[in-house]
Amino acid sequence: MAHLVQELVFNSANRFPDEEALVYRQSRVSYAELANDIDVVAKAMLVLGLDRGDRVAVYLEKRLETIAALFGASAAGGVFVPVNPLLKAEQVAYILRDCNVRILVTSADRLKVLLPVLPQCHDLHTVMVIGSADAQHSITDLSRTLAALRVIPWNDALIAAVAVGSHRSIDDDMAAILYTSGSTGKPKGVVLSHRNLIAGAMSVAQYLKNGREDRILSVLPLSFDYGLSQLTTAFHVGATGILMNYLLPRDIIGAVEAESITGLAAVPPLWIQLAQLNWPTNTSLRYITNSGGAMPRATLDLLRDNLPNTAIYLMYGLTEAFRSTFLPPEEVEARPDSMGKAIPNAEVLVVREDGSLCAPGEPGELVHRGALVSMGYWNDPEKTAERFKPLPTRQSGLPIQELAVWSGDTVRTDEEGFLYFIGRRDEMIKTSGYRVSPTEIEEVIYATELVGEAAAIGVAHPMLGQAIVLIVTARTGRNLEQDELLSACKLHLPAFMLPSRVEVREGSLPRNPNGKIDRKLLAQEFQNTFIEPAHE
Repeated sequence: MAHLVQELVFNSANRFPDEEALVYRQSRVSYAELANDIDVVAKAMLVLGLDRGDRVAVYLEKRLETIAALFGASAAGGVFVPVNPLLKAEQVAYILRDCNVRILVTSADRLKVLLPVLPQCHDLHTVMVIGSADAQHSITDLSRTLAALRVIPWNDALIAAVAVGSHRSIDDDMAAILYTSGSTGKPKGVVLSHRNLIAGAMSVAQYLKNGREDRILSVLPLSFDYGLSQLTTAFHVGATGILMNYLLPRDIIGAVEAESITGLAAVPPLWIQLAQLNWPTNTSLRYITNSGGAMPRATLDLLRDNLPNTAIYLMYGLTEAFRSTFLPPEEVEARPDSMGKAIPNAEVLVVREDGSLCAPGEPGELVHRGALVSMGYWNDPEKTAERFKPLPTRQSGLPIQELAVWSGDTVRTDEEGFLYFIGRRDEMIKTSGYRVSPTEIEEVIYATELVGEAAAIGVAHPMLGQAIVLIVTARTGRNLEQDELLSACKLHLPAFMLPSRVEVREGSLPRNPNGKIDRKLLAQEFQNTFIEPAHE
């Protein structure tokens, strides 16, 4: 059994050395080859001065070197920090400074973009640069610009790797820091232990019934815990991970066919797009999963029609505890709006503000306890104390109490214990004295089958507290009128939930780095806009 995250690869290399571990474009890497690559990278980082627990940031798209760098940092006794490749220079610099990154792995092109901000990153001492031979000719010039940093080509660092003593690690040590958007201000670094990552891989593989025959397509960012999970789960069972940086949603369907993909994970905005495309009559997909938000009912229905032989897993998770719930595929038809129940090796509770348990049907905060609860927020004891707290109902004579994650999400259970999402505290709209879930409004809009994407947000209003603004895009091939959507809202929603304004936009709604609709950015656009109250 693996205790450290790199052992997921090493153990599979011992069992299935010749089986495919990774596919990237035309390259196919066996488990034995991947294990060797990780070992060499770990030695290279140790030669470059990586100390125990030092942070290694990887600012790259998904590619073979990205995986070797992440797991190599762990094998060397360091902590890997996957940085979303969509982030801009200032955002990358914030992460590098916030968690005191010592080694950065990036490409020559990305390094050029980072040049103006790297002098702000005082703890950074080495940059390992990946790229073609032509791109790496520019490294000499970059080295002159970054006089305080050691800039070394990736291949040169690997050639210089020698056997050196690695730092001892145990499963309670830090393994990774994942940055997640905060409710306010800068992103927070969620610290994950080796135990967290191993327990997550084992739990997910158990309920998805993963095996070495699976071929799992990785389309989500590896900086997103949901995206990283595609790799750790695959490595745990000896399956194959296929790395993809897609341009268009239809490219994903092409990859599913070309690589005989059996497992695909995505977030709701991507599923909304994929559901509207033409899928082949017979597909290799054994299962698909959704997390990162509720899947609209209309999208779920389309996917069930397009993929009648594919199991659909509806899930809920948060970076602070990785994954919390899943709905078994056999329950989807009867409970399409449910988040399901707790994943294996976790307990999920619904509690009141005083920590007491809610009755079935009573809204309360979702609290997660178990092996997947992370170590807290990097260098932020105040926010950690707000989110990671003991459960009053679980107190005992132990002097050190177990900490659980208080999610900030409002949910309820039915009489059979199935969970249902109501809304996030920081996304709930407070209007006319009512707390309104944007998800409930969006479900009505998606059910019209007129829109491609929809987002309901709350905008400050002098009389209502907040007015509801609905921003949508038209479904492909349809002309969309505001009155059609307002009529649907009036038919299915009470007056206090009616949008005060409907705005139809071209193209796609903005995304945050994890691919979700960026509600905060949309809300900022309306900060100084006066919104008339809705009229019946």
